[in-house]
Amino acid sequence: MIRFSNISLVRGTKVLLEGADAVLNPGDRIGLIGSNGSGKSSLFAVLRGELHTDKGDAEFPPQWRVAHVAQETPALDRPAVEYAIDGDVYLRTLEKKLLQAEKDNDGHLIGEIYAQLADADAYTARPRAEQLLVGLGFKHEELEMPVSSFSGGWRMRLNLAQALMCPSDLLLLDEPTNHLDLDAILWVEDWLKRYAGTLLVVSHDRDFLDGVVNVILHIDQKKLRRYAGNYSDFEVQRAQSIILAAGQRAKQERERAHLQSFIDRFKAKATTARQAQSRMKMLAKMEDLAPLHVTAPFSFEFREPLRAPNPLLVLEDADAGYAGKTAGDKTVLRNINFSLQSEQRYGLLGINGAGKSTLIKTIAGELKPLKGTALFNKGLAIGYFAQHQVEMLRDDQSPAWHLQKIAPQIREQEVRNFLGGFNFPGDMALSSIENFSGGEKARLALALIVWQRPNLLLLDEPTNHLDLETREALTVALAQFEGTLVLVSHDRHLLRATTDQFLIVADGRLEPFDGDLDDYRDWLLKSKREKPAAPVAPAAPVKKAAPKPAGNRKNLEARIKRLEEMIARLNAKKAEMEARLADPAIYQGSSKDALQSALSDQAHVGKELIQLEGEWLEKQAELEAAK
Repeated sequence: MIRFSNISLVRGTKVLLEGADAVLNPGDRIGLIGSNGSGKSSLFAVLRGELHTDKGDAEFPPQWRVAHVAQETPALDRPAVEYAIDGDVYLRTLEKKLLQAEKDNDGHLIGEIYAQLADADAYTARPRAEQLLVGLGFKHEELEMPVSSFSGGWRMRLNLAQALMCPSDLLLLDEPTNHLDLDAILWVEDWLKRYAGTLLVVSHDRDFLDGVVNVILHIDQKKLRRYAGNYSDFEVQRAQSIILAAGQRAKQERERAHLQSFIDRFKAKATTARQAQSRMKMLAKMEDLAPLHVTAPFSFEFREPLRAPNPLLVLEDADAGYAGKTAGDKTVLRNINFSLQSEQRYGLLGINGAGKSTLIKTIAGELKPLKGTALFNKGLAIGYFAQHQVEMLRDDQSPAWHLQKIAPQIREQEVRNFLGGFNFPGDMALSSIENFSGGEKARLALALIVWQRPNLLLLDEPTNHLDLETREALTVALAQFEGTLVLVSHDRHLLRATTDQFLIVADGRLEPFDGDLDDYRDWLLKSKREKPAAPVAPAAPVKKAAPKPAGNRKNLEARIKRLEEMIARLNAKKAEMEARLADPAIYQGSSKDALQSALSDQAHVGKELIQLEGEWLEKQAELEAAK
């Protein structure tokens, strides 16, 4: 087990933990949460042996193998798949020893190393690495590309692949979803559910935590507090304890009444669309958790827009993309016909690179259509949040300066009051943002948008770098926003709580998606399972799967039986090969060709077994769904 005994941690002059205790059991999947700067990364550094406690002990079994995600990725010429396999340091060490033993012509040592390689699953390493990389979003043709050819976000995915490739008893993941799109997040969730060791994960994605963890470790008031269950269970337990606290009830009731008023208005106009119904359930849950909103470090709301023109904008037969100066235009989306009406709330779905950000930029007017027309209503007031807006903030200036730049007539006290509502109190509002964290800069960019009272919010991944409490404040504010919203986010909780319908960007087209996030997950899994030669068109409405005809069940049963026969034969063949490789004679110098042939056959059979067993699991799942 992992035992924290009376530990204290101090960084500089800041006390992060003081006399903290906690016990975590082997096999626990733990979500480590706490506000920004509370000590989560420092606690990870202690477990990695890179930082020592100032007092007390942090202990776990010395024989445990620890894996974590590297924060730096050198620009190597090494192929991506080989870089992923490098995560298994023990395997790479054995390979180096084998090369030396062969150079020394030490037959006995060669035999021992080959046995160790077999125990380390060396002959399935490459297919396992390929499976990891494809699951994380890499295309098959990219697996042999050099690491240096990938951007920073994709290199972080390579580092994540290395960590998952490493055999470990303790896996430390610090914000593993930060550089992933939704389908890669879903894949990582499924992988972690099957992880047999002890998992400790820091994440600000509450749906990810709900799907993966069974224990929450909360850094609160310099202590470690352990809660059983996932993040939603933690919220309920926290809300119940807060309700019992004196002096909070009146404030809680005001917050609950405010949310209830909004929910009643929403119910009156909600459609029967699956995502609208999903949002209604999420709002009801938020009402129950109103006590947590009260005790959050800060909250804010989007003021009602001054006007609500209709329609806000219309795109007709528009192609979206980038005008080329020399090499011609790069078209990303074709034949867009889209009218945005007042108070509509859309979530944009689609994998990374499909064109979601390109569409947002076109709606924002930052990109002109390459073809067709874009009509914008004169009364349109856009609030646009994207990462480049954060990067355009002046590091040498203060939050107050940024606000006064867009509202020069505002009085200083009003500036302070407004920024204080976004958790920029006192001198922080007047200090340069040079040393602000990514989350604090993102919060400032949101504050500037709120001040301008937009009637259309365009938000492209607004939760990147935000901690859980700030994400929840944004979710509550957006849920009650009275204007029109178009949102791109991999935060499923945010999407469920704030959008009424989905659009999907895929295969160069924008289409409605008649479903909720569970339907989208089913669509993603189905698309991957089928591996179509031509791209899947997502335009057709997605419905819950209808009962499968009996004929289909018979086909599935026949295929499953055939797969079981093939797996049995291959297992028998694998046993024969292992018996051959157990014979010391094959490791003599004269049998080198026979040894290489046997190892090659073993690797081939291992890879084929993995593929057949994967298909068997898929067909079993389809058969269950068909019943």
